[in-house]
This record gives sequence, structure tokens and C-alpha cells, in this order.
Amino acid sequence: MRQMSPRELCDYLDQTGTPPLLLDVREPWEFQRCRIEGSRLLPMGEIPATYQELDPKQEVVVICHHGVRSQQVAWFLERAGFDQVINLSGGVDAWARDVDPHMPTY
Repeated sequence: MRQMSPRELCDYLDQTGTPPLLLDVREPWEFQRCRIEGSRLLPMGEIPATYQELDPKQEVVVICHHGVRSQQVAWFLERAGFDQVINLSGGVDAWARDVDPHMPTY
């Protein structure tokens, strides 16, 4: 699993022709409060029952509040055969601090 900082992810999203799946594993109330544009909500607790709906060949950036839950989900996805998994280190909290200071925080 790769780790990517918010600034690295922002630059990567600006440069890539094929955007990765931005998989937000927080709870719905957290996702409603703030999110990275274009991300898809799939709460951590639902991952074991629904990860088969995701494409294991697609690049996936896993996102949470601070990067802890997302790292656990990224490990799970790697063990399930996903070979292009990236953890957003620092999560949306770091994204708000380093990339989008207008994003609400909690």
C-alpha cells in the first residue's frame, strides 16, 4: 500500500488522465459534513459485505478523517486482491489544512 499526502493527492488528481476511485470509509454524517469532491461513500463497517462490488484492478485512494480507518481498509483491500491501493495520510482533516482551507472540519 502506498501512502499519499493530501498535497500529493491533489497534484496527482490534477495530472492523471484516469482518476482513481476516491473511497471514503467514514460514516454518513461525517461525509455530509465534509468530503473531497468526487469521492464515494462506503462506510468501513460495510466494506466486508460490499468490497466485491469494487473493481480490484482500479486504483483506489482510501479516505477517512485522520488516516487510521482508511489504512485498515486499505490493508483489507490488499489482502482481498486489490493491487493499486493508496491511503490518504492525515485524511480529510489534513486535506482541509493543506489543500482546501475552506472545507469544514470536525
